[in-house]
Amino acid sequence: MSDSQDGSHCAYVYFNPGEARFIDAAVARLIPADDLGPGAKEAGVTTFIDRHLASVWGTHGRSYRLGPWYEGTPQQGYQLPLTPQEIYRSAIREANDYCTGCYGKSFHFLSGAEQDEVLHALEESRIDLATVPARVFFELLLSNTVEGFFSDPMYGGNRDKIGWRLIGFPGIASAAYAEEMVNPEKFNVPYHVEPVSIADVEQGRVKVDAQGYPKHVTSRPIEQR
Repeated sequence: MSDSQDGSHCAYVYFNPGEARFIDAAVARLIPADDLGPGAKEAGVTTFIDRHLASVWGTHGRSYRLGPWYEGTPQQGYQLPLTPQEIYRSAIREANDYCTGCYGKSFHFLSGAEQDEVLHALEESRIDLATVPARVFFELLLSNTVEGFFSDPMYGGNRDKIGWRLIGFPGIASAAYAEEMVNPEKFNVPYHVEPVSIADVEQGRVKVDAQGYPKHVTSRPIEQR
């Protein structure tokens, strides 16, 4: 399956080249490639985050934004006037300024160990970003990275269903899968099939039954490939 077929690769809509390089480097540390397969960078998570930011979510288009703005408790959740677009743009710039001051170069030029140091410092609020609390940016970045790694490929991430293959998720459920879920003899038994995305069904790349459910094709476990 090509990137163009699955809609998981195109020019960036919101990120400029420098911001994209920062995100590429950061997501590669948050979900790195390893012996089990590719990581977040290879899965196109930067594209997912870019498209997410370019959507109405990125501008908080459906959120109340007139304040007042007070520091909230952990139970209250997000309490800042900034949109996700503004958080990413400001935080990337300020984090790169920090890296330049401490290491003499931008984040994406740092070694893996140095990048981990910076990410841990953001997570633990040991870096003072002028515009947004460091931990708020880190938690947003981590959340979006996980979302992009496991979302349907139509949203730009999970390229070639990398995330789904890693955890054995079948994608769109089939009638057979629904039956196995309620069969006591199948509890805790791995369900190894080729995952099916929304685009696979819409573009006729998988067979479907009379009810429109995809017909899953058995595959080998990832550790046996």
